[in-house]
Amino acid sequence: MIDKYALTDQVRDTDRIEMVKDIFSTITGKYDFLNHVLSLRRDVFWRRFAVEQIRVLEAHRFLDVATGTCDLAIEAALRYPELQVTGLDFAEAMLDQGRRKIKNGGFSRKIDLTQGDALHLPFPQDTFDAIGMAFGIRNIPDKLTALTELRRVAVPGGKVLILELTLPHSRFFQREYDLYLKRLLPLVAGLFSPNPEAYQYLVDSIMNFPSVADFAGIMQRAGWVDIRAYALTLGICRLFVGRKPERN
Repeated sequence: MIDKYALTDQVRDTDRIEMVKDIFSTITGKYDFLNHVLSLRRDVFWRRFAVEQIRVLEAHRFLDVATGTCDLAIEAALRYPELQVTGLDFAEAMLDQGRRKIKNGGFSRKIDLTQGDALHLPFPQDTFDAIGMAFGIRNIPDKLTALTELRRVAVPGGKVLILELTLPHSRFFQREYDLYLKRLLPLVAGLFSPNPEAYQYLVDSIMNFPSVADFAGIMQRAGWVDIRAYALTLGICRLFVGRKPERN
């Protein structure tokens, strides 16, 4: 496996951001297909579980950051017909794919898309009742700044929902999962992806993601409170939920 996208201590934050842009510009066509295949379609359940935490009575506007091809945004629009959804991503190729899915699904009036940077969100303070990010925070080197920016645009009392691939909590299953990550995943990606080397980055980004306690600590430092972490599918995915404090 070529290590073009391998994460090392020598990779600067700016280089890593460009690396991620390059990855997502080359795998867009097979992105949804490989997500479903490599997760055995558990990614559908994970997103569904995440949007269930929004609770429509508490939310009118939902922001999906790092929306990619808009699966989380579409799931939210499906689950809550009255919810107005905004999706943001820095990769125009991914947004183009998302626009086609939104148009084909009849969601054009419910979902708006914009290109932008998670570190500098183009929205006013206190705008969104709930904010989600599915499988995007591991691609952002400065997680503290990103989570702080998410808090800025959330309304007081608003929720953040961070869905991310993590390492399982069972030591026995950890060995099996390591085998899957390092052997099976690259093999499957090599069969279907036009850029199989990109999935080496996926493996590295999962292995290097902070522990549950460490990531919860970053959320806390960013100003989120009432932080909870839900382990999904034996802990290979987790949903982190936080709340922006009410004003005094």
